[in-house]
Amino acid sequence: MLANKKAIVTGGSRGIGRAIVTQLAAEKCSGILLTDIAFVNTPEECATEIQKEIGNSDTKIHAFKADASLLEDAQATIDAASEKLGGVDILINNAGITRDNLLLRMSEKEFDDVISANLKSVFNYTKAAIKPMIKQRSGKIVNIASVVGLIGNAGQSNYVASKAGVIGFTKAMAKELASRNINVNAVAPGFIQTAMTDKLTDAQKEPLLKVIPLARMGLPKDIAQVVSFLCSPMPDY
Repeated sequence: MLANKKAIVTGGSRGIGRAIVTQLAAEKCSGILLTDIAFVNTPEECATEIQKEIGNSDTKIHAFKADASLLEDAQATIDAASEKLGGVDILINNAGITRDNLLLRMSEKEFDDVISANLKSVFNYTKAAIKPMIKQRSGKIVNIASVVGLIGNAGQSNYVASKAGVIGFTKAMAKELASRNINVNAVAPGFIQTAMTDKLTDAQKEPLLKVIPLARMGLPKDIAQVVSFLCSPMPDY
């Protein structure tokens, strides 16, 4: 469904981001540039590892070190995509962090860091990516929000505020960019099995699982499949 499309995935070296990279490759994107602020080894080694995993020579994987909270890094990523991929058709704003704490104990830095990484990053990459998208009069942007941005969660005021902001930003951009044939959507995952949730104890997981009808955590691939659909021509309207 995505043949000849070029994609950028922020925070794409692990977790949900990596699953999205794998899914976009399965849908035959011609090139994917994933970014992260830190890699286990090097960006080149990460790209090579994923390239081997997907076993798809039709999709070229590239990795780029960037701090999503910095506008200049976002612009550098778009420039790299232009050079390595030949442009950008798809932007997945997935980069994000948590710094959980009760508000009385939360430092200003903990609040600011999460807002910068989770919300300002979406502004940065969207602002940089829409320039070429407007010029070509087409594009798909998918922002990874969170269900807590809709329902709230104690001990996560910074994270909740950032994800609620992502949802609001998505709505505004969807209206602002529709006339340029650029679709903007958000996906709000619930309880997903990642390195983040692996840190929780069984006692912490139990009450969360009780409110999920399927009684299990979602998997990164569950989110990736929805994202892939939103990047395809099927939901153009």
